[in-house]
Amino acid sequence: MHFEDERPIFLQIAEYIEDGILMGAFEEEAQIPSTTEISLRYKINPATALKGINLLVDEGIVYKKRGVGMFVRVGAVEAIRRKRREAFYNDYIEKVIAEAKKLGLAKEDIIAMIERGYDR
Repeated sequence: MHFEDERPIFLQIAEYIEDGILMGAFEEEAQIPSTTEISLRYKINPATALKGINLLVDEGIVYKKRGVGMFVRVGAVEAIRRKRREAFYNDYIEKVIAEAKKLGLAKEDIIAMIERGYDR
C-alpha cells in the first residue's frame, strides 16, 4: 500500500488483490486473504479492507463462501483483463491520440513510436 497515494486505500486493496489474481498468486477458486489479515498486515481499519473486497464482489471477481471466506471466481482473470484494457484505453490511448492530432502526427507515426518503446 502507498498511503501517500491520492487514491483511496480501499481501491488500492482491490487493485492489490486483482494484481495477485493476474500474476497467479490467487488462482481461480482459491481463497484470498481475509479482511483481518489485510487490516493487520497494512495496519488499516478492517472496514477499509472489507470495502475493497466488496468492490471485487460487486464486480464479480470474488465471491463469499459463507463461514469459510472469500474466493476468486472462475473467469476472474479475463474479467480483470477486460476491465483494465478498457481503463487503459480510456486513461491513456484516448489522450495519446488527442495529443498526436494536436501535433499533426499520423497513425503510422504513433505506431512507430510505440514499436520503438517496446524495443527498448
